[in-house]
Amino acid sequence: MALPTVAIVGRPNVGKSTLFNRLVGKRLALVDDRPGVTRDRREGEAKLLGLDFRVIDTAGFEDEDPHSLPGRMRQQTEAAVREADAALFLVDAREGLTPLDEEIGRWLRAEATPVIVVANKAEGRASETGIFEAFRLGLGEPVALSAEHGEGVADLFEALRPHVEKEQLEETEHEDEADATLKLAIVGRPNAGKSTLVNRMLGEERMITGPEAGITRDSISLDWEWEGRPVRLVDTAGLRKRAKVDDKLERLSAADTKRSIDYAEVVVLLLDATRGLEAQDLRIAAQVIEEGRALVIALNKWDVAENASALFNGVKAALAEGLAQLRDVPVLTVSAKTGKGIDTILKVAFDLREAWSRRVPTGELNRWFEAAVEANAPPAPKGQRIKLRYITQVNTRPPSFVVFGNRTDEIPESYRRYLLNAMRRDLKIGPVPVRLEFRGRGNPFDRDRR
Repeated sequence: MALPTVAIVGRPNVGKSTLFNRLVGKRLALVDDRPGVTRDRREGEAKLLGLDFRVIDTAGFEDEDPHSLPGRMRQQTEAAVREADAALFLVDAREGLTPLDEEIGRWLRAEATPVIVVANKAEGRASETGIFEAFRLGLGEPVALSAEHGEGVADLFEALRPHVEKEQLEETEHEDEADATLKLAIVGRPNAGKSTLVNRMLGEERMITGPEAGITRDSISLDWEWEGRPVRLVDTAGLRKRAKVDDKLERLSAADTKRSIDYAEVVVLLLDATRGLEAQDLRIAAQVIEEGRALVIALNKWDVAENASALFNGVKAALAEGLAQLRDVPVLTVSAKTGKGIDTILKVAFDLREAWSRRVPTGELNRWFEAAVEANAPPAPKGQRIKLRYITQVNTRPPSFVVFGNRTDEIPESYRRYLLNAMRRDLKIGPVPVRLEFRGRGNPFDRDRR
């Protein structure tokens, strides 16, 4: 399924190409103070706070003979709008509405494509009159934006989301159905038993094993099935402390393992139960979480571990202290030699992948958010209360959320942790990485009024 499409329209020199470049994250369109630089439609893949869509930069809309060059450019713009899922109609907030803006507004009101008015160049008080004039277009509340400085993108996201998110959700579901394969990476320190575990899962001596540390150098990808469900296993080279990695080949192997973590959906960090949890294990776990991957801790060689109960509780306590950013990471026991515990690892991995891919319904999410804020309101630094308005999920894999409000840059880390912990508990997201950002509404006059 193709990405939803958003067309940028407006008269010449209102900043269409500047906005296009900001949305695609590259300087693809030429930008100059002279009008009419853009002639053909230019397309690119845009990302806006988790919204993915195709954006079209169009030529400046001019009232000219259809057979002239400006007239033919106008026909291209009209075609782009009719094919789009939504249109961004840019006006210059500093200059205010012009007769041509009003003509474009009349044309857009007659079209079926949803239109969002964007009052660009809205940095500073000089643009206030132009923003209010944009209401005259009869196309709803304008979004105040500075495409050049990036101000107001949160409001633009809010306005675009209803038109783009539905198509994006359908595409995500389509992709999920098309690829149900669990991508599972096995990582850990050298000689923790990673290759032995993979061999036991596969039921064959697929990987070379032995008492020597560091036998595996490349990340090996293997397709397999567990109870009829497809799995792609990745066995990786052992990760040692960076200070001990002095061999060039080993450095390349470590980099390959990091790429495998990036590729995986769920990562099993295999520990040697005869050695317990070491600082390097915590560093590997933190790296997995930082990359946004679901994590399982597996204690290998459990069949020969001594003082098993004390060891298990000690590992749980050390993880709770050393991985404060993610509570209740699953800790499982396994014997790669006998195969005991492998089924549990796979079951937990599939469950985590499901939680990692979950999208919370908007109504449920905001009901939870209102209750969480009411139960524990944000602080009031210098006597001024922080106002949080609403929350939206902008992505999955891992679940990613944006909270909109005012003075969000003053929210303490303790309150962010409160929301994350409540979210995992109340919304049943579980022990997977969750990304939470705070964004202001981007009022261009706030700084002038404070």
